[in-house]
Amino acid sequence: MIKEIETAPEKALSSQGLTPEEARRLLEIERPEEIFFLLAQANLVRRLTRGDEIELCAIINAKSGRCSEDCAFCAQSAHFRVKVDAFPLLQPEAVIQAAAQAKTWGVSRFSLVISGREVTIGPELDQIAAAIEGLAGLGLSPCASLGLLDEKAANVLKNAGLRTYHHNLETAPSFFPRICSTHTMADRLRTARLAKTAGFRLCCGGIIGLGESRDERVELAFTLRGLEPDSVPLNFLNPIPGTPLEAVPPLSPLEILKTIAVFRLVMPRTDLRTCGGREKNLRGLQALMFLAGANATMTGNYLTTSGRGPQEDVRDILDLGLKIRPAAPD
Repeated sequence: MIKEIETAPEKALSSQGLTPEEARRLLEIERPEEIFFLLAQANLVRRLTRGDEIELCAIINAKSGRCSEDCAFCAQSAHFRVKVDAFPLLQPEAVIQAAAQAKTWGVSRFSLVISGREVTIGPELDQIAAAIEGLAGLGLSPCASLGLLDEKAANVLKNAGLRTYHHNLETAPSFFPRICSTHTMADRLRTARLAKTAGFRLCCGGIIGLGESRDERVELAFTLRGLEPDSVPLNFLNPIPGTPLEAVPPLSPLEILKTIAVFRLVMPRTDLRTCGGREKNLRGLQALMFLAGANATMTGNYLTTSGRGPQEDVRDILDLGLKIRPAAPD
């Protein structure tokens, strides 16, 4: 197995790339010394393709709760009995103020996230567009995660200055029906492709640890690779009491680091971004996510759960001899 790990970077960077079978075998590694060798190989690929700069992003929960969808991991779904703050869309001024604070942390991208199935033409979209214009005025790259998207809404967002549209697949297509019944994987794929057609950078990833198998994790990685996203955010399930996944056992930190490494090898030139659940699941090994191939991370709080202080993320990055990527035009 050592030889297969040793040759993984060359295969990953070749014109054909890593195959699903090769990725599956790497995910099956169990011996710690082999796992750490795999992380080193993924880290080499990160350095060759993405350099030693780590990009920071942050989000704001701009509209919370009462979501019509039944995603089994989500505290904001109206289908589950979870106590969560519910509030209507924030005014643009509140979004811009939060973004200005995040900029002081070294964040170069800031995303406005709302609950709900989709955003359509109307007053709410106009309010979102005004907030996006304000983000661009701060010198930040504006991002948004607004659910399913149609062409008319995409045009409004594009004209407002939106640069990146975020829309996760969440999990493998074959596993998705066990996670959500109110919309389909086809709906999610359609939105991801529409975002690219509209000229947005595509930020599209998923959640690891929903109960999927390793084979299904590989399926997610290669489905994402087929979309050619600019950024792949990896979240790690933080089970919320009251949701259907509240009793799902956590993955071990080494399993998560191994997964990050395999995603890096599957998509060697894509920004690989660690997001929600990393604090709870990686615990004291969080800094190793960068040595496993991640070159970006979300800092600060998430939607309904708290993250750790941005100063801790910056400290880890600098302690590893890495740098913070400065804001730059897309």
